[in-house]
Amino acid sequence: MPADLAVIGLGHLGLPLVQAAVAAGIDTVGYDTDPRSCAELRAGRTPVEGSLTASEIRRMLSGGFRPTTSAAELGRVRTAVMCSPTPLGPDRTVDLTALGDAARALAARLRPHTTVVLESAVPPGTTENFLRPLLEEGSGLTAGRDFHLACSPSRLDPGNRTHTYASTPKVIGGLTSACTESAAAFYGRLTDKVVRARGPREAEMTKVLETNFRHVNIALVNEMAVACHDLGVDLWDVIRCAETKPFGFQPFRPGPGVGGHGVPVDPGCLPYSSRTPGHPLRMVSLAQEINDRMPSYVIRRCATLLNEHGKSVRGARVLLLGVTYKPDSADQEAAPAREIATRLMDMGAQIGYHDPHVLDWRVRELPVPRADSLYEAAAAADLTVLLQQHRTYDLQGLAVKAQLLLDTRGATPAGAAHRL
Repeated sequence: MPADLAVIGLGHLGLPLVQAAVAAGIDTVGYDTDPRSCAELRAGRTPVEGSLTASEIRRMLSGGFRPTTSAAELGRVRTAVMCSPTPLGPDRTVDLTALGDAARALAARLRPHTTVVLESAVPPGTTENFLRPLLEEGSGLTAGRDFHLACSPSRLDPGNRTHTYASTPKVIGGLTSACTESAAAFYGRLTDKVVRARGPREAEMTKVLETNFRHVNIALVNEMAVACHDLGVDLWDVIRCAETKPFGFQPFRPGPGVGGHGVPVDPGCLPYSSRTPGHPLRMVSLAQEINDRMPSYVIRRCATLLNEHGKSVRGARVLLLGVTYKPDSADQEAAPAREIATRLMDMGAQIGYHDPHVLDWRVRELPVPRADSLYEAAAAADLTVLLQQHRTYDLQGLAVKAQLLLDTRGATPAGAAHRL
């Protein structure tokens, strides 16, 4: 059965788009090469941690959403949106393997007048230099003449009920002005505002800027956290005071490390382009280096606190609270909790955890004991470490029960715990 829209890649990017499209009355098919994911979706379950709830999936299905592993469906749509994962590889460059596979599957079935949009996070130039050749070679069609091609990077904030898909402006940059307008017409059905970029590279670079802005500013406050601790200054009070300035300041807060799906991208590294600028963003590299050091800093603070209370890390019972990358979500993507747990285990600590959103947690493929009673576990632990501030945590009560509490989020009342 033909559909108006094909969402290619049913992960953390694709599923929210499907939800928005179905809610707007758009007939939608979802394509993914993973049969397990499609089976889970057809059964009304989410295959992605921290993504949509089972009830939301069921509403999508009742609204006509059809998940499939059949690439034949891609040849029957007016619009195809590519939401393939683009993780960082071992060398910290973006891995475009999944996007390339998806592009080849679409190209073999691409019809004239189709609008193709890239939402995946990619370095500038990917739409024109990587995606366009694959689509043209596989289809025999020409982008900008026979089909529309544009980039509209995802701006998702999972779990955010204030900034929804509809209320978050969509940036769109097309290969031609007609490409931009075709994509804008599609997204105009889903969002309240469409922002037209000059072209695909500007749209791609918008995502790079937004992500790197976050990482650089988090790195700044992470460095401030270390310096303030050494100086005996309460950084959290400093931030509270600084954020009263009505101009020229935006508050960011330190933490045990940076997680999530948005990774810092250095546009000076484009292996497929002959027009690589060759000028890496040194600020981005330094920010990543600083943020990558935070789990080690947390470990040092843990060891120091235990030592100050006459205990060694070896043999200590350490309870980790909140193992997800953001509060009130089950998504563990790149969360620092696993690295912190691994390092503590290497030092001989006995690790336990509690997280209301994660019922099973593994480190090095081994299950970590989950605390059934939070207060009892905190009272029994030599050290409790708050890694993520879930809404359900009674932090004031926890501070009373815990023998020793390290708060990496500045969430406990002043003086109630040791802060990062």
